[in-house]
Amino acid sequence: MERKKYLKEIKKAVIKIGTSSLAGSNGMLDKEKIKKFAKEIYLIVLSGVKPIIVTSGAIAAGLGVLGFDKRPTEISILQASASVGQVELMRLYKNIFEDFNLKVGQILLTREDMIKRVQYLNIKNTIEKLIDLKVIPIINENDSVAVEEIKFGDNDRLAAMVSTLIEADILIILSDIEGLYKQDPQKNKNSELVSFVDKITPAIENLAGKAGSIYSLGGMASKIKAAKICSFSGIPMVIANSQKENVLEKIINFEPVGTFFAPQTNKKIKGIKRWIAFGVKAKGSIYLDSGAVEAIEKKGKSILPVGVIRVEGNFNKGDILKVYDTNGKVFAKGISNFEYEELLKIMGKNENQIKDTFGKKMCSEVIHRDSLVIFNENECEE
Repeated sequence: MERKKYLKEIKKAVIKIGTSSLAGSNGMLDKEKIKKFAKEIYLIVLSGVKPIIVTSGAIAAGLGVLGFDKRPTEISILQASASVGQVELMRLYKNIFEDFNLKVGQILLTREDMIKRVQYLNIKNTIEKLIDLKVIPIINENDSVAVEEIKFGDNDRLAAMVSTLIEADILIILSDIEGLYKQDPQKNKNSELVSFVDKITPAIENLAGKAGSIYSLGGMASKIKAAKICSFSGIPMVIANSQKENVLEKIINFEPVGTFFAPQTNKKIKGIKRWIAFGVKAKGSIYLDSGAVEAIEKKGKSILPVGVIRVEGNFNKGDILKVYDTNGKVFAKGISNFEYEELLKIMGKNENQIKDTFGKKMCSEVIHRDSLVIFNENECEE
């Protein structure tokens, strides 16, 4: 009953499938696992759901094709493996999904693709057009070219970002475990599954373990981070075992499968603010005095120069800034109306002081309220 409160009609479902759910113990892609997944997708398509797939497995596939028996550490080898493996991965998806009369299209992304608002919206338009054409988008991080600075970090985060981008009705993360446990199930076989998470607290985050497969990057910790992004954006999320029979159908029919993360529903987050919150890395930081923090949190005000007590980073007008309170905690992010050098000159000054020294054109909000995202406790994720 708890899930029905948040899951009404599911039209768009982002489904992330992990490497361990697609590959065997040797790291090679397992055709039978992909066939099972294709059948699961077929069944929910019949019920009217429009799936968007975020897939892992390219590097694992490439390592298998190239004859590696363990994951190398050299970046160039991993990127070469991703290049080889992505071809094999999509070949299998295309051939196997065609058996179920399903068409697929490939989208490869890096975090850099989401930095500019125009690119961000172009990605959204492409995904939505594929859906309109009855083509299932299959999305992966472009590991063959991505470097640390432009990586999402893992496909759990990528799936959460895609979910917010297209305003999905649910994110389903399929893995090789049932969900979030109260203790590590590899160490305690009697550990209890957490079926429902109303709010992601530090205690919930502490339950997350580390990655359990040599062929995958994300562990439970990355899934909890994805859940935080979804919760903030008002999107429910489920972690479930990919090997459970008809797992996708059970989830969209509200059955208590895996771990369900309830969405935040007390405020509607606009698309531009979701982009500010999670689509772009901050280029700088500002620290505010207590009066400015109170004006923003309690009165819904913009950030003015007079309330800024410290500025960090080499940023330009239009870049995203982290906003810190007097305790040194990030409580907001927003789009700066000034570059670093300009803000240094006017910080701490009121309107009259700025006007007298720099002219009226410098009398502006540092960050306008419409371009500012406020986080509740424990919500912010870079």
